[in-house]
Amino acid sequence: MFRFIGRRLLVAIPTLFLVITAAFFMMRAAPGSPFDMDRKLSPEIERNIMAKYGMNKPLHEQYGDYLGGVVRGDFGPSLKYKDKTVLQILKENYKPSLVIGLSAITLASIVGVSLGVLAALRQNRGVDYGVMTIAIIGVCIPTFVTAPLLVLAIASKLGWLPTAGWNDGALANLVLPVTVLALPQIAIISRLTRAGMIEVLHSNYIRTARAKGLPESRIVSKHALRAAILPLVSYLGPACAGLITGSLVVERIFNLPGLGKFFVTSALQRDYTVVMGMVIFYAGLILFLNLIADLLYAALDPRVRLS
Repeated sequence: MFRFIGRRLLVAIPTLFLVITAAFFMMRAAPGSPFDMDRKLSPEIERNIMAKYGMNKPLHEQYGDYLGGVVRGDFGPSLKYKDKTVLQILKENYKPSLVIGLSAITLASIVGVSLGVLAALRQNRGVDYGVMTIAIIGVCIPTFVTAPLLVLAIASKLGWLPTAGWNDGALANLVLPVTVLALPQIAIISRLTRAGMIEVLHSNYIRTARAKGLPESRIVSKHALRAAILPLVSYLGPACAGLITGSLVVERIFNLPGLGKFFVTSALQRDYTVVMGMVIFYAGLILFLNLIADLLYAALDPRVRLS
């Protein structure tokens, strides 16, 4: 297993290098600069600012300096947020995205797997059709529709929950954003689980287990479910990373200080260093979660060997 992890880490290094290189030159190729949105500066002041941030150097030298800083764990200062480094911005704003993202993927996994198993066990019956109808609706309706509707119905009309705000992660403030993020994932996970369960339930070893007289509950929980969720494990890696880094729509509607909002705002403001830091964080998170997914896949399927 350790050799497998070592090989994956060796692959992750050039992958991160390619991500950093592509993001760096794409940001520099975009029109405008971080200081275009400020009041008009005199040429002398603008030259001094560009020199302060090393942006007066040739592009290849800027790239080399940035790459050297990343190797040392320094993502540089923000170009728009005064007296803040990129690492400080990440540390100050990762918690809302982490809490909401992990809560949403946990809720989606529990509810989605349960609905998928229930639909597979009642294939082509009313329960199956009902679950799949809900899943299709969940996939088709985007979060920028469900979020305002839930705020209007539950928060504004009924007054059961606050309409927005973080409030240090209070439970009442988490319910609506977590639900909005979880709904599309519940739909996807339930469909994946249903498809996997139906395939496994018609396999030969399940027929053999039934012929031996094993209880249906044991067949489902001990044998079928373990094999059926293998495709789901592969999906959850990038899905979890996407939810943790936050959703712009959800964070905007519920006024949450998460990473997603900072990422888009920084991109619009041409805050190169913040955008680059977010990209590196997101890429590293995907690589790490995909590694965890591979390890879980091997633990669930004894045919997979990590060597």
